[in-house]
Order: sequence, then C-alpha cells, then structure tokens
Amino acid sequence: MMYNANIQKRYITVLVILLGLFCGFAQEYKSSVATVQKPNIILIYADDLGIGLLGHEGQKIIKTPYIDQLAKEGLRFTNAYSNMLCAPARASLITGLHDSHERGFEITPGALYKRLSTGEYTQDQIEKLVNSALTPIPESQVFLGQVAQEAGYKTAQIGKLEWGFSTTDYQMKRHGWDYYYGYLDHVRAHGFYPPFLFEDGKLVPIEGNTLANCGKSGEPETPKNFKERKNREGKEQYSQDLFMNKALNFINVNKEQPFFLYFPTQLPHGPVAIPKIHPDFVNDHRLTSVEKEYASMVKILDDNVGQIMQKLKELEIDDKTLIIFTADNGHEIYYAQEGRVEKPYSNNRTGKRFDDVKHKYYSHLSGDIFDGNGGRAGMKRSNLQGGIQVPLIVKWPAKINAGGTSHQLVANYDFLATVAEITGFSGLVRTDGLSFYDELLGQNSEKEHEFVVYSSYTGPTLITRKGWKIRTDLKKEVFELFYLPDDFKEANDLSEEYPQKLQELKNQLLMACEGDLKNGHFTNAGSVLKVSPKAKK
Repeated sequence: MMYNANIQKRYITVLVILLGLFCGFAQEYKSSVATVQKPNIILIYADDLGIGLLGHEGQKIIKTPYIDQLAKEGLRFTNAYSNMLCAPARASLITGLHDSHERGFEITPGALYKRLSTGEYTQDQIEKLVNSALTPIPESQVFLGQVAQEAGYKTAQIGKLEWGFSTTDYQMKRHGWDYYYGYLDHVRAHGFYPPFLFEDGKLVPIEGNTLANCGKSGEPETPKNFKERKNREGKEQYSQDLFMNKALNFINVNKEQPFFLYFPTQLPHGPVAIPKIHPDFVNDHRLTSVEKEYASMVKILDDNVGQIMQKLKELEIDDKTLIIFTADNGHEIYYAQEGRVEKPYSNNRTGKRFDDVKHKYYSHLSGDIFDGNGGRAGMKRSNLQGGIQVPLIVKWPAKINAGGTSHQLVANYDFLATVAEITGFSGLVRTDGLSFYDELLGQNSEKEHEFVVYSSYTGPTLITRKGWKIRTDLKKEVFELFYLPDDFKEANDLSEEYPQKLQELKNQLLMACEGDLKNGHFTNAGSVLKVSPKAKK
C-alpha cells in the first residue's frame, strides 16, 4: 500500500509536549530482598480515578469494597502524587523521571491505529513511522518492566499500553515486557469496543466489535449522545472484560515463578460506556442515567480488583504477591449534563467559569454529586491537589502489616526505584525517584524526598516533605503558597504572609525545572512561558 509523504509528515511529527527525558541522576540499586523471597508484583494503574471515588476515602454513593479491603489489609499512603495528565504520568511511571526537565518526553500523535480500519496504513507502516520519528533509545536507559525482567521476572502489561499516544511493538519489548495485550493507541482507548487489539505484536480481531472509533460516544449528555451510547450495534465485547481474562490467565500460567503484571486499566476514563448499569444504581433516584453508568464503571474497576485478589487466593500465592493500587492523575468528569455539571467547568450557582486562581474548582460548586476529588481544589490537567494527588495502596501479606497508614511523600516516579529494589535488580538506574521499599516494611529510611515536582498546562508545582506547596499559573503571572496540613483545599494563599518561604520555594522550583533564575523562565508543556519581572519579585 502506498501512502502520501505529506500525510506521513503531518501525522508522525513527534510532539515534545511534556518534560523530563533522560535527565535524571544515576542510582545503583542492590536488592534488599533475598532471591528466594522475591514476591510477585501486580501494579494496578487506574485511569482518571479521583481519590474521592473510593469508599475508604469518603465516597458516599459508590461502594468500593475490594479496593477498601486492599487498604484494610495493606498500607495506605496519604501523601502520594502523580502528574496532572495521562501521558506524562505514564511516562514518569515507566522511566522514573519527573516531567519538569527541559528535555521532554516524546509523545507521538494519537489515532494512528484507527487508520488500519480505514485502510490508509498497514500495521508495518505505522510501526516504521513511529519508530523512525522517535529519538533512538540509549542502551543505558532502563525502564520499569526492564528492571523486573532483568531480575528474572516474567513481565506483562495488559490494557492501555505505554504512555501514548501511539506506541509500537519495538517500544513495548524495549521497555521490558515479555507479554502484552491491549491498545497501542490511547485515542482508540477512549472507546470500549475495539474491532482489534494487539497481542505481542500481532493484530487480534475482536469478534462482534465493528466500529472504527471503538464505540466512543459523545459528551456531555444530550439526547443525541444518550441514543448513540445506548445503541449496541457493533458493540459486543467490552474491552475491560477482555483485559481481565488475559490478566487472570497470565497470573495462572506464571504462578510457579516470580511475575510482574502491570495492569493499566481503561476504567473509569470516559466517555461513559458500560454494558449495563450495576444493580447498586438501577433504582438510585439521586442519579441521572449517565451518572449511573459512570458509577457502574467505577464498580467494574472495584470488581476487577476483587477478581485479582480472589485468583491469588485460589492459587495460594496471595501471601507472596505484592499488590500496588494507584491512579495516573486526579479526577475528571465524564457525566456532565445541562443543569447538573457543566463543561467547560463552571459554578452551577453563578454560571461563572472556574479559573483555578481566583475562582477555584470545587465539587460542591460544580454540582459533582460524587465529589470525585474528595473536596480538593481542581481537576485533571491542573496542578491543584485535585489534579495531582492520587490514591496509593500497597498490600503484601508476607511483609506489610495490615491497616497501616504512611504519610511519607511519594511520587509516581518512585516506582522504578522501588520495583528495582524489590525485584533484586542490580545496576545503574537513571531516575529522579527514590525507593520507598523501607517504608513498606515500616523501617526507618533516609531515602525520602525533600520535595516532589510536577508540571501542568499552566506551570509547575512543588510540594515539600513538610507540607508546603508552591503552585504557578504563569499565564496569569501567579505564584501561590499553601501549607497543606492545615489547608488541603488550597483555599488560603499564604504568599503575602510568608514572602521568604515563597522565595525559597520559588528558587527550589526553578532549580528543579532546570530554569535560569536570571532569565526567569520555566519550560513547560513544550513551550517557554516567560515570567515577568513583576512576577519574580
């Protein structure tokens, strides 16, 4: 098949939109775990799961008994952070680097694999286009799956694969995955009824799914979008069910050897799609139809966690399996509807749009019946707490005491170092992260961040170990200062009251982002956002 070179150039240009590749510092990790004690590891990475959607975090409408059970039987972290958006979160997780370096993660365009359905490309052509557009991966670069693989683990990734938006078989294998199954394209993953998925480089047709857009429906809720969503034509097999079958099979097949299963779910990312409303919500008159369906997506995620826990018990490997449950970023609303929650987000009392500075987003002002961010300010895409604070639970019956709580400052870019230490990987790891293995065991450790740093569309933010936070909105020339232990809602800006603390954190932030204090700039989201002399004072 021939293809137009101009089309190739248009759709394969690499977008360096978020920050942080190959700029960390090297650390050498030697195992603290005897080889015979190597645990299996299952990392469940929920998609757009606001921390407030979980029962043990205060959710009132949606019951999440299995995730709550994880928290009851494991260690719950109260001070865990991730990026404000899907792609940088997954890139940070897999590389161990934060997203605020000057040199950025390379993000390819989405929807490339949809062009297989339209006949514009073949699979081989897309593979070559993407691989040739990306900078060659240095041999010294080490990835999350790779550290487990080289430590003797059987590795797998199942679900919404890699960091997006389009990836390839070469990248999957180079990143250390012995087996993979799922979407190679994050745009296609916004639908739940794919006509095909990928398994170890092979295209796998999904019988009964016939829609090139994978059944992605529209939002916000309108009569037209409701009708489209309810139309079951070409939607026979739900992708999350397919993922669960593969995940359970992988666990079963590899029960006799150490394995590392990375399970990046689609749920509860929207647009809303569900085979049927969960019985918990059928007669819940508090909810609209689309809200019932969204709540059912959260329930399926919880049920999937329960299925995994049950499988481990059936195979009698529960005690020697470490389960990590977390999310990629903060809450997002996919159930907007006129008269309920408006998109773009606005105050449903005044009709005024939130700007996340003078008028910060809060659930009670937006009409979000679920309070998905648990009372925090902001949402996904924001450097406010609602965008970057995430749930983190770790269960390991053989090592972790049940029902514990940790207040240690943890970043998603710590996972590479932590998995390296747990699995027994011995070698150089280039990472901005720190292993929190000692914290899992309840042991004192000097390996704790003084601060964590994240970027966003409006600018970077930095949170210290002691709970101070500086956040920026560079377009508005704003630097805000909060003390989170007393103000997790970020309602009280202390920048005028504590100017020295503000300047101290501003300097730390500039250094962390590799900015130049003389020039006074941050590099963010692929562009240089200038800070005026007034804003630097």
